[in-house]
Amino acid sequence: MAHWLKKAAKAGERVATDQKVRETVETILEDIDRRGDAAVRDLSVRFDGWARDDYRLSEREIADCVDSLSKQDLDDIRFAQAQVRRFAELQRETMRDIEVETLPGVILGHRNIPVGAAGCYVPGGKYPLLASAHMSVITARVAGVPRVITCAPPFQGRLAPAIVAAQALAGADEIYALGGVQAVGAMALGTTSIAPVDMLVGPGNAFVAEAKRQLFGRVGIDLFAGPTETLVIADDSVDGELCATDLLGQAEHGPDSPAILLTTSEQLARDTIAEVERLLGQLPTAAIAARAWEDFGEVIVAESDEEMVRIADGIASEHVQVMTHDPDYFLTHMRNYGALFLGPRTNVSYGDKVIGTNHTLPTRGAARYTGGLWVGKFLKTCTYQRVTSDAASSAIGEYCSRLCALEGFAGHGEQANIRVRRYGGRDIPYAGVAPARAADPAFAAD
Repeated sequence: MAHWLKKAAKAGERVATDQKVRETVETILEDIDRRGDAAVRDLSVRFDGWARDDYRLSEREIADCVDSLSKQDLDDIRFAQAQVRRFAELQRETMRDIEVETLPGVILGHRNIPVGAAGCYVPGGKYPLLASAHMSVITARVAGVPRVITCAPPFQGRLAPAIVAAQALAGADEIYALGGVQAVGAMALGTTSIAPVDMLVGPGNAFVAEAKRQLFGRVGIDLFAGPTETLVIADDSVDGELCATDLLGQAEHGPDSPAILLTTSEQLARDTIAEVERLLGQLPTAAIAARAWEDFGEVIVAESDEEMVRIADGIASEHVQVMTHDPDYFLTHMRNYGALFLGPRTNVSYGDKVIGTNHTLPTRGAARYTGGLWVGKFLKTCTYQRVTSDAASSAIGEYCSRLCALEGFAGHGEQANIRVRRYGGRDIPYAGVAPARAADPAFAAD
């Protein structure tokens, strides 16, 4: 039976916090829907201290941001984007359009059609998270989305050159200097200056995640991506310093970011707790990471790998780092996670920044029913059908007519009956009794 050496101090406070976030976001979205650009500008001034006549960046502003970066900076951004693009391309290749004759004269198929316009949110108020531009813009481009726009907040009162450069190099058609709920609201609802999109993607804080939730249905969304979560699964094959480093590396995202150690070694658990305290004395972002660890950090000691799988699947964490004697055991048996990082040589930061997999991942238990952002999120798999012979139409029509009668749908049944009459030569009265069962040889070609 597992036991906790450390439990989250404030996990129970989330319900009240969530209610306040919902109410705030609802009010903001109503204001944007009613007042458009004026509301967006007021909100940008209020929350970011950021006032512009036009929040869309000019070509000159974009070029200046790109030019301000060193060659090494640009090379590094291009390297990361190349990895993301290549993996997205490989994913896209797995999604084929199909067309097949399922019965003589009956042809079924589907096409994978990109959405018409995607709005990509790139967080950047606390840290200039340029990697989010790679993950969303490039993935949309590989999927074939014809219009891709981005919004990112100002960083410390000005444009963040690295974010702007990443957005431009990734291929964004329009780049806006907007953050928070006002950004996703403007992209989804549309204003005079910003044409609405069909889909919103990208991570964000609790307010951005809630805005996406409330806008879902009016537009599509990738998933509910709230505060970063990390779960480290480890045993005595690694040490406390490595585990503590990987926990704090994600806890620095924000004070509400859960960081959990799940282990079969009580000694490792205690060593990790001690190492966390030591590293917090050195980490430049310790003020944030310490709050996250204090309020939402946990340390769980389990009896076996099997029990760790059960606990981990119950947590359904966004990131799961596995550092055990047999990491592939967890790859084989775990079902609920946003992304797995297998073995001590990899880590969540690689996935966040550069390795090529997408870092927009499900949080708050959503990994129970969805994976992360990928090219498939931008594609609509739309079916079609074609019936090419009289015999096939008549034979399918007879089955359809009888099934409609079982449900009491006379109008549906007549859609089938009229084709049985026209293509099969059967004398069926209008909205009458369903025809007797036809012999399957009716599927033969005319």
